[in-house]
Amino acid sequence: MSFDSLQKELLKMAKELENGKEAKKFLRSAGNKLQKKTVAKAESKTKKKTGYYIKSIKRGKVYEFDGALSIRTYSTASHAHLIESGHIIKGKDGKEKGFKKGYRIFEETAKEFEEEFEESVEKFIDDLIAKNYE
Repeated sequence: MSFDSLQKELLKMAKELENGKEAKKFLRSAGNKLQKKTVAKAESKTKKKTGYYIKSIKRGKVYEFDGALSIRTYSTASHAHLIESGHIIKGKDGKEKGFKKGYRIFEETAKEFEEEFEESVEKFIDDLIAKNYE
């Protein structure tokens, strides 16, 4: 069983219990942790320590995706995709000067956060089962 399918099954079970209130609270908390880790990685990888990009990294709302509750982090900066994916550098004359490689901040942070999230989900499910079935 893959991580994604395990996560979906566990969160689906949690959603059914207590109409999902506990699961939503848990996901908001996990989303806040992921957002903080993303900001820290963005600050360490980018040269500019201030600016709109860092301030624009947000935690989204809990939503339903493929039958399971989900949450995401994202950036509202209009240039975030350029920082993430990279871009062609052009001079004022319009000639290409090279390519700036993307930092892949969100992707790397999500991969690093996977194990911590999996442990948190297991603890959350154990606590939920203990609370509801004892």
